[in-house]
Amino acid sequence: MSDDIKIRAKFRNGIITVKSLMVHPMETGFRKDKNTNEIIPAHYIKEVQAYLNDEHIYLAHIGSGVSKNPFISFVINKGKPGDIIKMEWIDNRNNKGIGSATVK
Repeated sequence: MSDDIKIRAKFRNGIITVKSLMVHPMETGFRKDKNTNEIIPAHYIKEVQAYLNDEHIYLAHIGSGVSKNPFISFVINKGKPGDIIKMEWIDNRNNKGIGSATVK
């Protein structure tokens, strides 16, 4: 998968604020299909990582309790406009998603 994370990164007062939206169904494994009444198998992001110019800066472990298309925001106390933020996720089925943005 590619471009599965939409990212905005803005520099202001010496801080970069990163806002990301991840495209993912985030199924808990507890819901039933309305038509078949069968359990929908679990399918969720388990780990999110972020990099600033290839330097690892962020790690989050999340699970099935997070809603569809999760939104994650965090701040970085270093960097400058023009730097590159790259984010990656991996789910419980070993699918991967990536995205990147230039700090503005």
